[in-house]
Amino acid sequence: MTDSRSKFPPRSVLFLSTEVYPYAKTGGLADVSAALPQELRELGHDVRVLMPKYGFIGEKKQKIHLINRLQGMEFKVGDRVVTGNVKSSAILTQKTRIQMYMLESEEYFQRNGLYVDPATGKDYADNDERFLVYALSAFELCRRLMWKPDIIHCNDWQGGLVPALLRGALKDDPFFAGTKTVFTIHNLAYQGTFPASSFAKLGLPNDFLDPDGLEFYGAISYMKAGIACADAVTTVSENYAHEIRTAEFGNGLDGLLNKRKRDLYGILNGIDLAVWDPAKDVNIVRPFSIDDLSGKEECKKDLCYSMGIPYTEGRPIIGMIARLSDQKGLDLVAAIMENIINSGAQFVLLGSGEKKYEDFFAKLQKRNPEQVGAYLGFHDSFAHKIEAGSDLFLMPSRYEPCGLNQMYSMHYGTIPVVRKTGGLADTVIDIDAATRRTGATGFSFEKYDARAFWKALDRALQTYHNDKNVWRQMQLNGMKKDFSWDRSAVRYAEVYEKVLGASKGPRH
Repeated sequence: MTDSRSKFPPRSVLFLSTEVYPYAKTGGLADVSAALPQELRELGHDVRVLMPKYGFIGEKKQKIHLINRLQGMEFKVGDRVVTGNVKSSAILTQKTRIQMYMLESEEYFQRNGLYVDPATGKDYADNDERFLVYALSAFELCRRLMWKPDIIHCNDWQGGLVPALLRGALKDDPFFAGTKTVFTIHNLAYQGTFPASSFAKLGLPNDFLDPDGLEFYGAISYMKAGIACADAVTTVSENYAHEIRTAEFGNGLDGLLNKRKRDLYGILNGIDLAVWDPAKDVNIVRPFSIDDLSGKEECKKDLCYSMGIPYTEGRPIIGMIARLSDQKGLDLVAAIMENIINSGAQFVLLGSGEKKYEDFFAKLQKRNPEQVGAYLGFHDSFAHKIEAGSDLFLMPSRYEPCGLNQMYSMHYGTIPVVRKTGGLADTVIDIDAATRRTGATGFSFEKYDARAFWKALDRALQTYHNDKNVWRQMQLNGMKKDFSWDRSAVRYAEVYEKVLGASKGPRH
């Protein structure tokens, strides 16, 4: 892949994401959906973003306003017709301005949850209809603006219907003739699976309800719709692109993904250096850089203060920011926590999720107030403080499509301890591989069990205590890594050009 930016002709790209920072965020998708459109804009593309307007998004704070010609849109959901508006906002950065469109629907999106009802902890029962309307709004938006996109770039199952509708219900629509779709898988485990009866609401030809289309073990899958019908499928790291074609990680879709392997691309996510840069980060107490790391110790002191634990010079702090779930390896963390406490290290956590883990860490903090600091929820400023002030960062994931926190950690001189899977394997170089591969940046383990995890973490702690020169070199190695979006954006642009030049698409 080349880094040349001048070779790409300007394209119009509609980017669909159901979460975009700073409007709405449940995970890394929001960060990606803010940063990637900016980089594509820098390449000369006309990129516009469409997301739902959730009930918690403040119009005044985010400067959201109504556009007259985007009012009173009608969408067919089975035998019903529902209405909605699209409003306008913008992401303004030092680099560029990204036009944001937001689908407003009193019936479907005026809620405090994105996909899950906060009151019950369960998926909204009408998610099939909510994200059908979201998909339909993309087409109506373009028509009303008289703006024809060359590419519609859809993300995860919530955008999966768009490629199917374009190849089915809108197959003969002259307005979208020549428009191509790219579908990005951020996490294959979340598939948007609904009863087969939901198919009747979609307005798709009946032959789309078959094993080569949306049908998925007697139900329908919006994720499968995107994979089956998009012109190209991407995912968020090269290693994950290989993993999801196996039975272990394919979640029942490995067969389809193998059929589409020629159209499947692994493109590593980047990090937004305008937000995540220790030299300029407004959320940390003292800036630091690869040329002067002295501020990191001040950040460590501030982290201790913020988390209510005492600071001790030379005592390692182990940080973790995660959704508290088995997927993120929290069962392994719980299993080795006694070892961590006995080692004398301090542990700080930011996250929320399964009640069993929230209860576990709340009790752990109460029993060990000088060694454990836990914030059960999400706090953006704390996330930056943990990355800047920790010595080590844990990511023992069962699977990790890409992962951003290991990249944030390395950029902040914090050494990651990770399981060798997905994007973690693509980005973290274990110190034991340094004789064969220069530039060790962290510690990793392969087998998913507590013993292997502790062995890797213990190696890290021993290095921290006993070999300061190696430790400092690992910090510098990580901080030198280029995890910016520049290269990844170029690769996405190359995928766009490839599908626009192709004469044939997938089956439907």
